[in-house]
Amino acid sequence: MPARPFLKWAGGKGQLLPELTSRLPTRFCHYHEPFLGGGALFFNLSAAGRLAYGATLSDSNAELVDCYKAVRNHVEELIAALLAHEPHFNDKHYFYEVRAWDRQPGFLQRSLVARAARTIFLNRTCYNGLYRLNNKRQFNVPFGNYKKPLIVDPDNMREASRVLQTVDLRVEDFARVAERARAGDFIYFDPPYVPVSATASFTAYTHQGFFEADQVRLAHVFSQLAERDCYVMLSNSYTARARELYQGQPIHESIMASRKINCDGQKRGVIEELLVCSYGLQSEVDLQV
Repeated sequence: MPARPFLKWAGGKGQLLPELTSRLPTRFCHYHEPFLGGGALFFNLSAAGRLAYGATLSDSNAELVDCYKAVRNHVEELIAALLAHEPHFNDKHYFYEVRAWDRQPGFLQRSLVARAARTIFLNRTCYNGLYRLNNKRQFNVPFGNYKKPLIVDPDNMREASRVLQTVDLRVEDFARVAERARAGDFIYFDPPYVPVSATASFTAYTHQGFFEADQVRLAHVFSQLAERDCYVMLSNSYTARARELYQGQPIHESIMASRKINCDGQKRGVIEELLVCSYGLQSEVDLQV
């Protein structure tokens, strides 16, 4: 069974894989994913044998990248640590006790495996799998109260570890991709989205947030990479501001996605998302790699 994402991730692209894969370059060199999240497209490309030239996965969220490193380098110890958490999946007191680790002195002195197991346990048992930090870098999503969440799938974790063995994992700002990407490389950006309204703004995937200036910076990096003859794909909200930032790109279209995170259940449903590509679907086959 091919590896699948081992984290639930708000805005994860599992449901949109058919739309994304139908717009992939026919061939490309190195793969870069600077907003890692659940890594749905990475795992899909790996299963399809599309990563012969390697992959670099990065994120500014060090806790997230450490989780991937633990899966890659210490999968058996991580599985054992998760199995120790598993009996407490529906224990609200235990959830908040584990969540409070990052409020305690010495949190970063805990082992990589212990911190990664905490990340996965909280991800699987918190509200909607949301990842959110306050300005003190503390995880602050409430208990999810699920009947029986899947805390650990050992077979999938081992397969994920296998495919991550040759992957370069980095903690860094998304703009660093412009320092290493070369012509023929494929870069997929899935950033925190431009807010669709004043009340729908969610930027707290890291303690720094992700704001208008970051969206402008990202659009500039996208253009830099496109001018370098990289293949660049980006997802964002289908707002006037997001469309303005990427106007003129060869592919600039709306696709439909379901929204699952909203405190008002009636506001969850199918919405438009923006998909931007720096290449035309008929011309991307010209570069031989």
